[in-house]
Amino acid sequence: MTTVREAAGTLVIHRHESRVLAGNALGDPTVRDLYVYLPPGYESEKDRTYPVLLGLSGFTGTGASMFNVDPLGEDLKRRMDRLVSSGKCQPVIIAAPDCFTRLGGNQYINSSATGAYEDYLVDEIVPFVRKTYRAGRFGVFGKSSGGYGSIVLGMRRPEVFEALADHSGDSCFELSYIPDFPKALDSFKDAGGPKRWLEKFWANPNRQMKKNHAALNMLAMAAHYSPEPSSPHLGVEFPFDLETGKFKPDVWKRWQVWDPVNMVERYVDNLRRLRLIYIDCGSKDEFALHWGARALVAAMRRHQIQPHHEEFDDGHMSIAYRYDASLPLLAKALQ
Repeated sequence: MTTVREAAGTLVIHRHESRVLAGNALGDPTVRDLYVYLPPGYESEKDRTYPVLLGLSGFTGTGASMFNVDPLGEDLKRRMDRLVSSGKCQPVIIAAPDCFTRLGGNQYINSSATGAYEDYLVDEIVPFVRKTYRAGRFGVFGKSSGGYGSIVLGMRRPEVFEALADHSGDSCFELSYIPDFPKALDSFKDAGGPKRWLEKFWANPNRQMKKNHAALNMLAMAAHYSPEPSSPHLGVEFPFDLETGKFKPDVWKRWQVWDPVNMVERYVDNLRRLRLIYIDCGSKDEFALHWGARALVAAMRRHQIQPHHEEFDDGHMSIAYRYDASLPLLAKALQ
């Protein structure tokens, strides 16, 4: 009998203190864990540099979440050990930061209501990784909100992130967000407003209840896309009236500015600089994000930009196995 053992990479956890996030409106911590995966052979090949992939977690997740043990699948370390040791993926470093907020997650953009998280990643995390490790070119990947952060960072900062993978990222906001507006309105009304709702949410011992998702998601999205420091509602404006539900087109236009489908036109030249644009989504995505991916890809192709686009037979949840498709392509593109 022959036993084949996969070569093992190393997982390093840093405690990183941020100056960029100091004084953030939510009072979220400025000292965060940064998980860094080093591929097999990193310690022995001292003269070699490695591409770096910034891993962005989905809503309600952290960088640590990407490395959680999954008895029904693989955590990211085991996945990368398998891919690298089998030769299916070239060795890469992965840096997974913690950008969790009291609003349940992050869209990885700067906002007065949450914090300057784009600056945090670009001005602090990337330089820290470059200084600490033998880092080559950088790419960025993630799923859901992490996919959104990846496509937006690639559009806005191609001088930093030269390739990206957007898995089931938020886009085509009309289809993905508006259906949850009435549910969020009901939750806010019952609690006595968004601020009171958030207080009750954190006081609840079971914050995983499905009924909480719409309100938490809408609060977080408003904080990113339509922050308003003068607002009494946690410093955000909503695209609907909290008393009547009446739609507010002027606020909605602020959201649309951050829709990747609409952003393509503004960032065409930046998109053309990228070595790889990978976009995929399940054809049964519960948030209709497969339609968003189709619209995003179509917008790029109208400008003769050809992203790598895949659709697969699945929904939005538990699709980390899709990294088997994207991460080898990212690693190759960044060599």
